[in-house]
Order: sequence, then structure tokens, then C-alpha cells
Amino acid sequence: MTQYDFEGRTAVITGGAQGIGLAVAQRLLAGGARVSLWDADAAALAAQADLPVHRVQADITDPAQVAAALRDTEAHCGPVALLVHSAGIAGANAPVVDYPTAEWLRVLDVNLNGAFHVNRAVVAGMVQRNYGRIVNIASIAGKEGNPNAAAYSASKAGVIALTKSLGKETAQYDIAVNAITPAAARTRIFEQMSQQHIDYMLSKIPRGRFVEVDEIAAMVAWLLTAENSFTTGAVFDLSGGRATY
Repeated sequence: MTQYDFEGRTAVITGGAQGIGLAVAQRLLAGGARVSLWDADAAALAAQADLPVHRVQADITDPAQVAAALRDTEAHCGPVALLVHSAGIAGANAPVVDYPTAEWLRVLDVNLNGAFHVNRAVVAGMVQRNYGRIVNIASIAGKEGNPNAAAYSASKAGVIALTKSLGKETAQYDIAVNAITPAAARTRIFEQMSQQHIDYMLSKIPRGRFVEVDEIAAMVAWLLTAENSFTTGAVFDLSGGRATY
């Protein structure tokens, strides 16, 4: 495993108590980072009690809770230099014609509005300090659109566009804002999907398997390094050959 130096850096990882976020946290801890896990799931946070991390239970759809989480993190860990926004939900599987309006709004609120609230809060300090690295976890669904998952696909497309806009806005600073578009990883998000939809996603991946969270963490870790000093507003593919652009 390639190890990167994050000594002296404070990292916020949303959705950090499980899945992709947790794998990234473990990678950053190995590099010496101070890590703050933000998650809405109190039980998942408690389950990581053995990790030497700061923990915040927060609902990222609420800007006030996001602001409070940032204050708490910086009081305990110091100024935030690294952000991995991994929190998100899959939502229901249904065709657009049958998709419940309330479910559409719920998915967009968590996946897109939540990304906005978190990025907006954290990047302000990065601009003041003229340094930061942000990685937003999008999805191949945001590039290609999965049938029966329009809300999820639209929300992740929005995360890609948000990343590109913010990357351009902060390009004059030593801030890199990038997104990754992984294929599905076998995490707890699968519990929100129908087996038919899971089978569909697997059938679209030329490598013939789902991506491992450690494979995602490896790419994210490099994007968070000081060495990533030029690329910003970009989208990095982790789709196992599925992506066509």
C-alpha cells in the first residue's frame, strides 16, 4: 500500500462511519492525519469507538448542523485542510413515471443539497488559509444515468457539476476540488436497492465485479495530497471500464 504524508492535516469525512468513508478514514489515519467522522448514524459512529478519530453526529441537510459540526471539529482537531464528502443515500428504485415526489426530494436533499452545505461550509476556511483538498464522492450513475434510479443519478450528476463549479471558483488558491465516479461498491447502501437493480449494475461493469472500498480509498488518498497541486474541477473514473467518457 502506498502511504502518503498527511501529518498535521485535519480531515473531515462525511458518511465516515461506514463504507467508502470509513475506508478513506483508515487510509488517512495511516498517513498521520487528524480525522473527524461526520455521520447521521449514531450507532455507526459508536461502532468505530476503537478508531483514534473525532466523531460528530450531524444531519448534512441542515446547514445549522453542518456549521456546528465544523466548529466542533476545528475546536478539537484544528483547521480543516481536507474534505471527503461521502455521505449519501440510494433512494427507491422505480421508473420516473412512478417515482414518489417525496422520495425524489429526500434523495436530492441528502445527496445534492447536503454536498452543497458541506462544501460551502468547509471551503470558506480553505480560501482564507490558501490551502485545501476536497474530494466529492459522485457515481458513474451521475455520468450515465441508471434506469429506475433517476433521483440518485440526477443527484450525483449535480455533485459532479457542483465540483466543477467550485473547482473553477477556487482555482486561484492552492485548493483542489475533484470528484470520483465509482461503480457500485458492496456497502450498506445495497440494503436500499432491489436485487434486480444490483444485478443490473453488475452487468454493466466490464471487470465483472463491484469495486472494493479500499480501491476507492487509494484514489481518494492521492487526490488529497499536496502533490495534487494542479488538477481541479475534474472527475476521476472508478467504474471498472463502464464509463464511456
